[in-house]
Amino acid sequence: MTWSLHRALPASFGVRPGKLSGGEAFVWMDRQLDMRDSGPMYLRQPAIAEIVVNSIHIGVHLAHYELHAYVVMANHVHLLIHPQIDPSHLLKSLKGSTARAANKLLGRTGESFWQKESYDHWVRNRAELSRIHAYIENNPVKAGLVSSPEQYRWSSATVEKSLDAACKSACAT
Repeated sequence: MTWSLHRALPASFGVRPGKLSGGEAFVWMDRQLDMRDSGPMYLRQPAIAEIVVNSIHIGVHLAHYELHAYVVMANHVHLLIHPQIDPSHLLKSLKGSTARAANKLLGRTGESFWQKESYDHWVRNRAELSRIHAYIENNPVKAGLVSSPEQYRWSSATVEKSLDAACKSACAT
């Protein structure tokens, strides 16, 4: 699943080039979001990114989904999950709770936080799961924000690296 901040891409945003498949169109749109240097970038603020990351982990705790990967970028979020409840319900819950908390922190009222639309894709096999997992965790690298995925604070790559290190440390003693 991928969703972006309201007005992350302007309404006048250009038509995608040529005839692209659904996956190619997604990658093209994601690159456009990564290259934006204007528009809302609320997710760059650590407190706002933390709201989103915490909410993602709450969804796991509530058994709404099994979490495989996530990344919170400046203006959009990628989430790779195996849903345990209706995906539209879990996304509405996730986007609704984070929007309320973020808008409260930002002192905004009566304004949309997230774009209404989102992009979702059913993963069909383990190879595709691995490819999408790597794509998500490498998004900050491709956007030029870090040189390796585990350096990006708002990503499952950081969490996994920390857990791996803790496990190795505990196993060594």
